[in-house]
Amino acid sequence: MAVVGNEDGAHHVSAELYQALNDVGFALAPNAVSYWVGEAMSAVDFRDLDDVPEAVTAAIRMATRNAVHLARLLKAEPFGPVL
Repeated sequence: MAVVGNEDGAHHVSAELYQALNDVGFALAPNAVSYWVGEAMSAVDFRDLDDVPEAVTAAIRMATRNAVHLARLLKAEPFGPVL
């Protein structure tokens, strides 16, 4: 999940969504959220940047690697509810 907004809002959105997904049985990869809040007290939006900051690129790369790794693990050895 990618969130754009202030840091508290990004944490809140990811917490709400991930708890809801977890409640219905989704497996969540570590570091599965990435957000950009910009410089403190800045009025620059992400969409107005000329280049994506390296920290954002690295965070998204890590989230992607973790999601792919989890998907491969689940494909190799699926699990489901115990009935």
